[in-house]
Amino acid sequence: MTTTAAPAAAPVSRLGRWGLPALTAVVLLLASGGYGYHRDELYFLAAGRHLAWGYVDQGLLTPLFARIATELFGDSLVGLRVIPALLAGAVVLVTATIARDLGGGRAEQAFAAVCTAVSAILLQTGHLLSTTTTDLLAWTLVTWLAVRALRGGGGARWIPVGLAAGVGLLNKPLTAFLLGALVVALLVAGPRWPLRDRWFWVAGAVAVVLWLPFLLWQAANGAPLLTLADSIAGGGSTSSEPWWLVVPFQAVLVSPLLIPVWVAGVVALARDRTLRAFPIAFVLLAVVFTVTGGKPYYLCGLYPVLLAAGAGPVLRWASSRVRATLLGLAVALSAVVNVMLMLPVVPEDELARTPITAMVADVGETVGWPAFATTVGDVARAQPPGTVVLTGNYGEAGALQRFAPDLDVYSGQNAYAYWGVPPARATTVVAVGYERPVLQRWFGDVVPAARIDNGVGLDNQEQGRTVWVCRGPLRPWGGLWPEIRHVG
Repeated sequence: MTTTAAPAAAPVSRLGRWGLPALTAVVLLLASGGYGYHRDELYFLAAGRHLAWGYVDQGLLTPLFARIATELFGDSLVGLRVIPALLAGAVVLVTATIARDLGGGRAEQAFAAVCTAVSAILLQTGHLLSTTTTDLLAWTLVTWLAVRALRGGGGARWIPVGLAAGVGLLNKPLTAFLLGALVVALLVAGPRWPLRDRWFWVAGAVAVVLWLPFLLWQAANGAPLLTLADSIAGGGSTSSEPWWLVVPFQAVLVSPLLIPVWVAGVVALARDRTLRAFPIAFVLLAVVFTVTGGKPYYLCGLYPVLLAAGAGPVLRWASSRVRATLLGLAVALSAVVNVMLMLPVVPEDELARTPITAMVADVGETVGWPAFATTVGDVARAQPPGTVVLTGNYGEAGALQRFAPDLDVYSGQNAYAYWGVPPARATTVVAVGYERPVLQRWFGDVVPAARIDNGVGLDNQEQGRTVWVCRGPLRPWGGLWPEIRHVG
């Protein structure tokens, strides 16, 4: 077995290791009350009330975070976003730690932390509770611990890698792609000695054991995650992008102005015989996600290690006053632009007059849910007793359960399809999220009753949708439900 000795421990940057992570979390917490719930957050709140080892589209971890937040803070938007703010701060902390473990001094640690803190993907995912929030930290931990294992000669140092990977796999299976890419990269580009280290494979077994409850749930329920993957590849998700955008989209995940930093990290790691598996894995995953129709942000978890590796070369380049000024401007402009795009800085009633939601669709999905619930609720309460509400997507169902809890709400999308079917007595249905021809396949009478208006003129996914009153199901609910349920 041949290893490269780790460099002597670099001095610890208090700013990079603690100050910037704390500042990141504080900024995100201060912004956490802006706009409203994202549709995915409303879904996670519902999933948190139905805790399970697996769901159609995710593992246990993010719904568990939603449940913990609810238990601690009640029905609080700010409370729900405490955990993602802390996770984002942890990503900044680990990035600075990676820079230190790569031999970077105080300046390199602080610079790597700053680049991560101002990145678009961290600000976006740290502002909202999402599965990507947890994935980003899981990948960052796996890469950091793998760096330490490779630099330190492996052995039992691989076990923490397996533990971090296993916890990440309880969130979403994306961590398995990272592990697979690293194994292939080690086999192709080396070093190959970890593949002969029994602790390496023990760590893999630890990850699989931790992941096993999710795998068993998927197996017992017909592996719906595979159907979801097909839907995403076909563009069936709000955040889906064409396959050819996977690589170009990488330019904006951190910041277009900070591309040289992570590119320098790719080059630096490629030149390191001990750590060159990381850039190889990056390229492999870019190819895999392009070919399979994955989402561009699936690669975001590798940016912390790339930024940490690139911090030193870039700071050495910025040795003159002019270059240092240009670098400082790049960081400052990245921070300003990303904060404007990703955080609720622009007043809600001004959003429709800006390009923000056209550039970041998720921002639009945080606006209008109380008005949505009021409109649907008014229609439903005007119907006979026993009326139920049927929604086309989980965001609509989650919004009604959050803002109109007196309604009897059902949806056929993803995990909601497992949480209940309307009772046989339900012959009047208020439906939203469907077009009339679809509803006419299920009900004898379909009439429009209202139209959704978020009140700020924002053209998001729900704006302008019709609220329908449907009567006379054409078949029993048990016969209709297989058609109503869908994955996407």
